[in-house]
Amino acid sequence: MKEKRMKQIIDEYIKAYNEFDVTGMLRNVHEDVELKNTTNGEVNVQLKGIDTLKKQAEQSLSLFEKRELKIIEQVIEGNTVKNKINFKGVIAMDFPEGGVKSGELVKLEGKSVFQFEKGKIILIEDVR
Repeated sequence: MKEKRMKQIIDEYIKAYNEFDVTGMLRNVHEDVELKNTTNGEVNVQLKGIDTLKKQAEQSLSLFEKRELKIIEQVIEGNTVKNKINFKGVIAMDFPEGGVKSGELVKLEGKSVFQFEKGKIILIEDVR
């Protein structure tokens, strides 16, 4: 797959994510997609399959009033694209267990890795 096309697919995915557009997010996702989320070295979310990803994405829509994921740096190695990212979002509800209140701004830095198979995203791995 050409680098330009992989970048375009990732840009479209992130644009849809930022706009809370689950259908747009899934447009170029492989049916056997795997999502991994790692925080402080521990995998805290691991999903397999487009239907599972869709359900998780729809459930997370209510967590933020606004959100923005931005690529700061991008490295392409074969069919894998490694991205250094910045995230900021305004929380939509109180989370007493985490001490986070509705309306608070959350900022995170991390890495998002996208891997491609047959022209579609087969792996999304977020590391913070």
